Formats: sequence, C-alpha cells, structure tokens
Amino acid sequence: MKLSRSIFILIFFISLTAIAQIDSKKGTFVAGEKSFLLNGKPFIVRAGEIHFPRIPREYWEHRIQMCKAMGMNTICIYLFWNFHEQQPGKFDFTGQKDVAEFVRLIQKNGMYCIVRPGPYACAEWDMGGLPWWLLKKNDIQVRTKNDPYFMERSINYLKQVGKQLARYQIQNGGNIIMVQVENEYGVFGQDVAYMQQVRDAVRASGFDKVQLFRCDWSSNFFKYDVDGVYTALNFGAGSNIDKQFEKYKEVYPKAPLMCSEYWTGWFDYWGRAHETRSVSSFIGSLKDMLDRNISCSLYMAHGGTSFGQWGGANAPPFGSMVASYDYNAPINEGGQPTDKFYAVRDLLKNYLNPGETISELPANYPVIAIPKITFEESASLFENLPKGIASETIKPMEAFDQGWGRILYRTKFPESATNFQLKITDLHDWANIYINGKLIGNLDRRKDENTIKIPQAKKGDVLDILVDANGRVNYGKAIIDRKGITEKVEMLVSSNATLLTNWEVFNFPVDYNFQKNLKFKIAKANGPAWHRATFNLDNAGDTYIDMSSWGKGMVWVNGYNIGRYWKIGPQQTLYMPGCWLKKGKNEIIILDLETPKELTTVGFTVPVLDKIVIDESLLHRKKGETLDLSAETVTDSGSFSAGQGWKEVIFNKEVEGQYFCFEALDSQNPKDQSTCIAELELIGADGLAINRSKWKIVYADSEEVSVGNYSAEKIFDQQESTLWSTAWTVSKMPHPHQVVVDLGETIKIKGFKYLPRTDKNTNGNIKSYRFYIKQNPFSIKN
Repeated sequence: MKLSRSIFILIFFISLTAIAQIDSKKGTFVAGEKSFLLNGKPFIVRAGEIHFPRIPREYWEHRIQMCKAMGMNTICIYLFWNFHEQQPGKFDFTGQKDVAEFVRLIQKNGMYCIVRPGPYACAEWDMGGLPWWLLKKNDIQVRTKNDPYFMERSINYLKQVGKQLARYQIQNGGNIIMVQVENEYGVFGQDVAYMQQVRDAVRASGFDKVQLFRCDWSSNFFKYDVDGVYTALNFGAGSNIDKQFEKYKEVYPKAPLMCSEYWTGWFDYWGRAHETRSVSSFIGSLKDMLDRNISCSLYMAHGGTSFGQWGGANAPPFGSMVASYDYNAPINEGGQPTDKFYAVRDLLKNYLNPGETISELPANYPVIAIPKITFEESASLFENLPKGIASETIKPMEAFDQGWGRILYRTKFPESATNFQLKITDLHDWANIYINGKLIGNLDRRKDENTIKIPQAKKGDVLDILVDANGRVNYGKAIIDRKGITEKVEMLVSSNATLLTNWEVFNFPVDYNFQKNLKFKIAKANGPAWHRATFNLDNAGDTYIDMSSWGKGMVWVNGYNIGRYWKIGPQQTLYMPGCWLKKGKNEIIILDLETPKELTTVGFTVPVLDKIVIDESLLHRKKGETLDLSAETVTDSGSFSAGQGWKEVIFNKEVEGQYFCFEALDSQNPKDQSTCIAELELIGADGLAINRSKWKIVYADSEEVSVGNYSAEKIFDQQESTLWSTAWTVSKMPHPHQVVVDLGETIKIKGFKYLPRTDKNTNGNIKSYRFYIKQNPFSIKN
C-alpha cells in the first residue's frame, strides 16, 4: 500500500525534527590526562550494569530508575549477538530485543550509557553471545582473525548494531559515552591484529566519534595494546585497589583509572552452593575507589534472569549456570533493593559530581503468592516424537540445525551382549539411556561420565539416548561447545569396541510453538513428559514458581520460556514476572526429563536460591583416601614472598609428566592452617602458559563446598576472583595440603606460576611448597 504524499511529507519532517533534536545537544566525552572529561570537565563514571535481555521489556525503565536511585549516573549494557541473529542473516532488534529503545529510556532518565557490543561478551550467557550456528562450520575458529568466516559474520553483526545505536553517541546528541572493543581478550589470547580488526569494525559500524575502550584483568592487560582504545580493569569485591592498579599506572601513567567490572557478587552453578559477597567487603573496596577518583561500573547492579535457554556454562571443568542471574547484586532478581543497594546509595551521596543528585526510589511492582496448581494433563515425550532424521553416524545437535533444547538419538544394537559398557564420546551435557523404552540410567558431563553398564541387550533391541543441552561454554578455549553427542557411541564388549551407526534423530526445540502443539492427555505420563495446567488469578504480580518437587527440565508460562530448573539446586524457584501473567486464566507447561515427586507447584513471594543437594561424588577426595608421597621425588621446593600478585618459579631444568602434585606446607601466617589458590599455571618449554582445557583434579585433601564454590578445580577455572580453599566450616585439617592434577597428556614444563587470593583477606596464602611431576598417577590409598 502506497503512502499518501501528505503522510510521507509529515513523516519526513518528523524525522528531520528528531535529527535536529539530536544535533542540538551534541557533547563530548574522552579519556583525558588522568581524568575522564565530559564536555571538557572532569567526570567520574558511576555505572551500573544491567542486561536488557534479562529483564522483561515492561520493567526496563523501572530497573534503570532503580540504578539512578542507587546513585549511578551511567548504565552499562551488553549486546548478545546470538540474541539478535538466531539464524544467519536474520536480525531482530524489535520488542524484547529493541536495544535502541533501551538506550533511549536511559537517556530519558538523565543517564549516560556504555555499550558493550561484542562480538564476544561472556556474561554467563550461552556461548558468550556468539551464535550457535557458527558451530555448523566444522573447523570454526572464534575470536581470531585466522577464520575469515568468523570475521565476516562478526563484522556484519557489528554493522547491524551500528545501525541501531551509532546515532546515539554523545557527539551526535545521544547519551552513549563509551563503546567496548571485544571483552577480556587477555584471558583468551594476545592477538593484537585481531583486536585491531574488531576496533576497526566497531568504528566502521558508525561508532567513529565515541571513546572506545577494552577491559582486562590486572594480571594480563599489559600483554597487548590497541591504539586508540582506552584500557580499563576488571576485579571483584574486596580487592586491594592500590594493588590492582599498581602495574596499570606504570604502563599508562597518564590514563584515568576505571574498573569497568566491579563484581558485586557472583553467579551460581547447578549443583554448587549459592554464591554471595559480603556487604562490607564490597562497599569497602568501592569506597577505596571513590576516595581515589576512580570510575567504576558495578557488575552487576541488577542481574535479572537468564530466561529460556540463555544460561551459559564454564569449562574446565564443565559447569552450567542456573536460570537466576541474581548475582547477589544490589538490586535483586525481582528488581527490589537489598542491603547492598542501600549501602551504595548511602555511600554515593558523598561522592557526586557537580550538579548531580540521587533520585527517589521508584515504586516496586506487586509480588503475589499463587495457590497450589495441580497438573492433570500430560504428554509423554516418546508419544510425541517429531519427524525423525536419518543419520548414518552420530552428529551433534547443530548438524541437525538445532540450536538449543533436547535431542533424542535412536538406533538398534547390532549384536547381543551381557554386562557390557556403552561409551559416549562426548556427551554434552546430560542424558537418559533407555533400552526398549526402559530407563537404564543417566550420565552427567559435570562428573566426566561417559560410560554406563548395560545389563543385557539382544540384537535388534532399541537404544534411545535422550540428551539435554545445559548451556554452551561461554568462556575460555572450551567455547567451541557443540551439543548432543559430538563424536561417537560404542559398545564395549570385553576388549572389543563396536561403533554404533544407523541413527534416527529427533529434535525437541525450546520455542513455545513446539510445546503448545503436543498431544496432551488427562493422564499421568511415565518417564520424560510435558505437564500442562491452567490457573486463575484475581490480580497479576511477580512470583517465584516452586520447582523443588520436580526433576530436571524447562518451564513455559503463557508462552514465555522462563528457564531451566534442576532438583540439585541451589536454585529451587523460577522467577515469573507479573507482566507476563494476567488476570483470569493462565497456562503453565513443564517439561520434566525425570519423574516428579508431585505433579503440583505453587508461587512463592520470595525466591529460593540457596537450597543445594550436595553431591559428594563431585568432591575430589573419597572417604578414607590419603595421598601417599613417601616414595615420590620432589621436583622443586621453596618459599613464596608475601603479598599479592603472581609468584613465578623456574626450575633448574625442564621436566615432563602427565600428573603433578602441588603441596602447601604452611601459610604466611604461622597460625593459619588453611590453603587458598586463586590460579595455578604451568610454564611450558616455550615460556608460555600450558593450555588447561584438558586438566582434571585427581585429588584434593580438603575443599570448602558448603558455603560457596571453593572446590579444587578453581585453581584452573581462569577466574581470578574464585579460589580453591581448604574447608573452614567443618573438617578443618592442618598442613600440609595437596592438590593433584591430571594434565590429560604428557607435557614438558620449566616452571609454574601461583596466584594468591586477590581480595584483602590473606587467609590461606602459601609460604612454603613442594612440587612433584611424574608420568604415572600418584599413589592414593584407602
């Protein structure tokens, strides 16, 4: 339909008016000498990070106003590439994905904006924001200039971001004062040419006026530099501020100081204790920064929720994130203020820039309880199989054009066997194993499980492997994380391995259109199934759906996918925004891959985020085990200096082996019997850090797992703010303390590096040590 001439002219003049309004308010923001300059005047950035995909659009402005009421003058945002381009070439910036509207709301509320477009983000988001369909290219490389396809798609994506947001640079009259180039690249690589290409792509997308920046850690920011790009640092609550910026001031003596991610809390893994950071440690380091005129961004000011399939994972070792991204942040998952919020608000009243004030809090949205909902309709998964796809060999989910959800692999045994092993290489991430429809057991990638004992099978028996994808790795070298079964399935009979072929594959996507078209019956289904119910509300409001009696799966309410759940905790409720509920009749569908204890649920007024079912199989020392080092030869021994920062040890000669043991003999404080390690690296023959993606903890004499994530694998999780700590709540043990690692292959090394904890606390900092490396496993006695 053609527009009339008068309507066309009206639209034309409205567009000109909008452009004129932007042009009439042009400003400047630059990283000047030892100070940021806003319109030529010194300015301290007080940013709060919030992610619009993790907040219902209806609540966007409320969360922005909450940040302003806390004392923030800027909002920092990520864009997630895979959120906007879920299929190649099909971009969506509308509705919940309308980032331009989010930026306009920030400006409407008198705040500036920092944009972090990627292409890589991290943020505990599926694949760190990279799209799953990149994995359809078998030899894909990411975050490198060496893969032309990756660079082409990244540049194309950044162009689309520029079309949405470049007009809102402060130099054009908007409120965007900084735009980030990539994210924490120093942890992944040191390829300056790649970072230069990303910088150039950001500029070419239209961000040609705004101040560009990059962020890294104090331990790696100096490993590369990018011309024309300001450098900021990231670190967590309780950090020693002077120590964090010590080397930075040497490298950039005239640069303003900024912590672009000041971690207010931390994220949670399924099966691990709920993470918190104390108000005192958090507020103490924040005050230290403000006293030194250091700009900062609170990560997170408000975390929100990883709805649907968007929660990511980390490796090594593999661990997937819960749906809640509460993050122990000042503004909780439901948008309400916490003790941290009021502590920040009270502190910032004393550190405002000239002309700034702190606004009043906006009204909270109502919170409601929902009485018991009983599920009477069910749809068995095996009775609702979609059309199958024939495949001679096993392939990952992406090869069948599926991005997320569950996938069923079916074949028939080619021979009869008794008490044999079924081996899956590799399982990503959790699976139920069935023979002729009977559940045999399940396998869990978190536990490095890849084989299961099959009691008996006859030739022609049907084997079903139902795989649940729990979020792609979003960090480090393991980010190439295809889902489903990635290589092969074998029958291990005696010493023979038979490769299973002739598969039929069934895809179960996560979108609501698939779930609503299932064949529900008024009956209780056995095994994996969807369960549907309706419930009536007199008034809508935020609530928390209780999932504690259910097993493992996903929930849809009124068509909205509100996320994954898992009985192992620590999260036992799912946040249900009231704006997605309605007065009158509402629908809820729950997919459970196990068998629920009860086919009921309720809505709570408060979340349950800290109820964990502790799995002792994840501990790295079984009851009664003791490491025996009496017959071992010490490779190196010595003492570390006190204080923070990496401690490097170079051996007298190169050594090699597949297993190493690090033994802490005492602490810097003679009265302290604990041991903590933030990170441990081995130095290869080439002088570079050894890739840790194959490392596995074989033994740790003690781990604190009841009040947070202080398990032994933290020594190689590439997260400096997390650490291995020996237990302090129960079962305290004296020195020495040991950790044993399987490198996965024989490695030549010439030394190692140890990083003590990075906060102000000194408990567990090691003084004396012994280091062992050998080809064969260490002796562990029962």
